Amino acid sequence: MTLTSFGPANRIARTAETHPLTWRLRDDGEPVWLDEYQAKNGYAAARKAFADMAQDDIVQTVKDAGLKGRGGAGFPTGVKWGLMPKDESMNIRYLLCNADEMEPNTWKDRMLMEQLPHLLIEGMLISARALKTYRGYIFLRGEYTTAAVHLRRAVEEAKAAGLLGKNILGSGFDFELFVHTGAGRYICGEETALINSLEGRRANPRSKPPFPAAVGVWGKPTCVNNVETLCNVPAIIGNGVDWYKSLAREGSEDHGTKLMGFSGKVKNPGLWELPFGVTARELFEDYAGGMRDGFTLKCWQPGGAGTGFLLPEHLDAQMYAGGIAKVGTRMGTGLAMAVDDSVNMVSLLRNMEQFFARESCGFCTPCRDGLPWSVKLLMAIEKGEGQPGDIETLLGLVGFLGPGKTFCAHAPGAVEPLGSAIKYFRPEFEAGIAQAKPGVPPLARPIVIGA
Repeated sequence: MTLTSFGPANRIARTAETHPLTWRLRDDGEPVWLDEYQAKNGYAAARKAFADMAQDDIVQTVKDAGLKGRGGAGFPTGVKWGLMPKDESMNIRYLLCNADEMEPNTWKDRMLMEQLPHLLIEGMLISARALKTYRGYIFLRGEYTTAAVHLRRAVEEAKAAGLLGKNILGSGFDFELFVHTGAGRYICGEETALINSLEGRRANPRSKPPFPAAVGVWGKPTCVNNVETLCNVPAIIGNGVDWYKSLAREGSEDHGTKLMGFSGKVKNPGLWELPFGVTARELFEDYAGGMRDGFTLKCWQPGGAGTGFLLPEHLDAQMYAGGIAKVGTRMGTGLAMAVDDSVNMVSLLRNMEQFFARESCGFCTPCRDGLPWSVKLLMAIEKGEGQPGDIETLLGLVGFLGPGKTFCAHAPGAVEPLGSAIKYFRPEFEAGIAQAKPGVPPLARPIVIGA
């Protein structure tokens, strides 16, 4: 994994004014521990929040800054914080960090936790102060063993320095923070499934309402935020709303910076902190260096396996939620994947849908039965044994598993790349439909409701 802050045409050094998430990173990739973090202005924003700001003012500042969730959904963070109850009698409440980063082709949170663990802790500390939460959990993907070690050491350093625990910074405010490693399920990225798993239950999403802000962990008010989201909080508190809004490119409706990346057969795969509004072409050509010699860009995904495929002509889209929506899909996590011309789209989609089918919690019928159905059809087409009508059945599944038709967003995200792949590369799917032999009827296929 690499992280660079400039490309051949963009040699801009990381500074606190332009790269709030990454300017403290060491060139050798080693973690920034407490002494170095504090020498680089670490916990200054937390001290400001505790000494100079009322708790509601912290919430309002984050809301005014326009910070949105960085886990993929993009919900306004300040609005989410504002849903927490104002009733002071409800003094047991929780802050959860969603660090269950299992979206294929996404590793941005891993970098932050492994190399800047105190940035996440400071973000959670300020957030806990604002939300009046006395206990926090970092729900960490179980496979992130290095991140777990680094986070636990950083928590102990913060405790020893009086930045966690009882009477933090002499304020009378108490906040305990725990690192909880999950069992490795993609569905735990959904906040209520995460809550169920933390409680020791099966990781199924919960019915909403009630929302976690009202009834969350162990029935108490709970706020769940992504790693990168929480890591933005110290800079917003330290530098102010106007500064934060000034970071994005002209035309972007989203504010601040974003960890973006490109993987696949590109010359310089990596991860960079860039302003919202940068074009995908700039990300692909200037930072990722374009395709390796001998390969041609066939299509790309803008932000993880659950986003739709786009074509090379879509590279001029701006990288922010609305910019990517204009070309027909979602920005997702902002880590793009380049697909080269040697890849068969049917095989790629079969691989993706197998993952999503395996990771379904199985709670609702469309997802539990629909995703394995798509896998069976794709496997047949991949082998050249597809039957007439299979493509229409797949498109029917895309509609039947779309937004609002399943219990959570797992299935809609799973079928979005499938629908876009058929839209742009239908001949590759048609090539897998077996030619009917004279006098032999095609194999019977069930009819999709709504197809």
